[in-house]
Amino acid sequence: MSSRIHPTAVVDRTAELAADVEVGPAAVVGPGVRIGEGTRVGAGAQLEGPTVLGPGNRVFPHACIGFEPQDLKFSGEETRLEVGARNTFREFCTVHRGTGKGGALTTIGDDNLFMVYTHVAHDCHVGNRTIFSNGGTLAGHVRVEDDAVIGAYSAVHQFCRVGRHAYIGGYSKIVQDPLPYAKSVGDKACFYGMNRIGLERKGMDAATLERIERALRIVVRGPRKLEEALQQVRTELGGHPEVDYLVDFVEGSERGVIRNLPLRRGRGQGD
Repeated sequence: MSSRIHPTAVVDRTAELAADVEVGPAAVVGPGVRIGEGTRVGAGAQLEGPTVLGPGNRVFPHACIGFEPQDLKFSGEETRLEVGARNTFREFCTVHRGTGKGGALTTIGDDNLFMVYTHVAHDCHVGNRTIFSNGGTLAGHVRVEDDAVIGAYSAVHQFCRVGRHAYIGGYSKIVQDPLPYAKSVGDKACFYGMNRIGLERKGMDAATLERIERALRIVVRGPRKLEEALQQVRTELGGHPEVDYLVDFVEGSERGVIRNLPLRRGRGQGD
């Protein structure tokens, strides 16, 4: 089946549209854009290149995908955006290409949901099956790993990493790396325990949940020196893929991980 392009849409002659692509009224598909089969581009949406969208994506009205980055160091060099399959970009979502000094590439995996007014900045790398709630924002050079959730109107500082299955609560300010499998919430983001509901929904068994919870408890509430806490996790719980990933994630953090505990009656904030 050939592409279905509304008469009022503008599609550059260098753009490549696969079979069954739909382009709605007043949408703009610019030069250097490649769109995989079955993708739908809504009314008034705009795509700029070099950008590649895989099959089965849905771009809702007035989303802007693949525009140049909001970085003063960007000087017009060729950079790219690569998007996988079956992603949903809701109204007024923005996703920007990379910068020459940041790797020249922004990437998004498969099966992600970007709700209204979300933003993915230059040189970010988003994994698979993530959810960005309304207004969730990534600064440049952020990595979001598989199955993470970015809460509504939360902002993630540049060069942070968001671990697998991490849950960031709404209106949070993230300036360090949120731990995998954990909830991080607040203007001064704190650790709020394991993301049990999210992990159960992903089908993790009870034994795995218990092991992850014990590992997180040691990392956050164990020895004050992080190196000692990680060694305890290795000794007591190592050899399990989820636990080993947690240890590797913490060891690889450049900005530090969120270990602060929320303020509670009779107790100050943690380290």
